Amino acid sequence: MERKFNHMLGFVLVMACLTALDQWTKKLAVKSLMGKSPCVIWDGVFELFYSENRGAAFGMLQGRQTFFLFISLVVFSIVMYVMAKLPAARRFVPLEMCLSVICAGAAGNLIDRVSQGYVVDFLYFKLINFPIFNVADCYVTVGTAALMVLLLWHYKEEEFDMLYPRRKEQA
Repeated sequence: MERKFNHMLGFVLVMACLTALDQWTKKLAVKSLMGKSPCVIWDGVFELFYSENRGAAFGMLQGRQTFFLFISLVVFSIVMYVMAKLPAARRFVPLEMCLSVICAGAAGNLIDRVSQGYVVDFLYFKLINFPIFNVADCYVTVGTAALMVLLLWHYKEEEFDMLYPRRKEQA
C-alpha cells in the first residue's frame, strides 16, 4: 500500500512541477512578448511570438471552451483510473511518467482556458511555418509519443489485464 502511495505521490509531484513550469513560461511570454515584435532566436528558423489561442491544436475548434473542459476531465478521469489499477512496480514507472507528463500538459492549457478564456502560445518554428505552440503542448506531444512507443514495443498486452475485466472464453 505504501508503495502505491509513493507511485501516486511521484505522479502528482511530476505533474505539479511540470504544470508550474508551463505556467511560468507563459507568464514570461505575456510579460516579455505581448504587444511586441517577435523575439528572433534563429533568424528565419525559430522565434518567440506571442499568440492567444482560443481553440485547440492548430487553432481548430475556436471558442469551444466547454468542450475542452469536458475532454480534459475525461483525460484526467481515464488517467486516474489507470493509475489506480496499475501495480506499484518499477516496470510501470515509465508509463506513469508518460501519463504524468500528458496530464501536466492538459492541466497547463486547462488553467489558461479557465482563467483567461484562451491559451498563451509563444513558440514558433518559422522555417516550416508550424503553428505557434507552448510548453504544455510539448508535454502532450512528447508524452503521447513516448506512451505509444512503450505500448507498442515495451509492454505486453497481458500486463494490462488488470485494467479491464475479460470475459472467460467458453470452451
